[in-house]
Amino acid sequence: MAKIEESIESEIKLKEPELYRVILHNDDYTTMEFVIEILKSIFHKSSSEAEDIMWHIHEKGEAICGIYTYEIAQTKVEEVKKRAKENSFPLLATMQIDE
Repeated sequence: MAKIEESIESEIKLKEPELYRVILHNDDYTTMEFVIEILKSIFHKSSSEAEDIMWHIHEKGEAICGIYTYEIAQTKVEEVKKRAKENSFPLLATMQIDE
């Protein structure tokens, strides 16, 4: 039998995943210490980075805590929500597409 070789050209284009900003919002009840702890434990910020971000949130009303793929951003938002609820704080985390 004769060998038949087929040449198939296919172009695969890999698309970079969309990235999302995770933002913490200021409120009048969540303590600064709790925000710093959240930034250190969930967002893996150093003490000085966490304090700088906390002050930005306090003074400007919100701050970006990190930029992640959708699934990771969503997980971090849910973790903030869970920990805030467990500690009776109304701390709000949201995510926005990074443009």
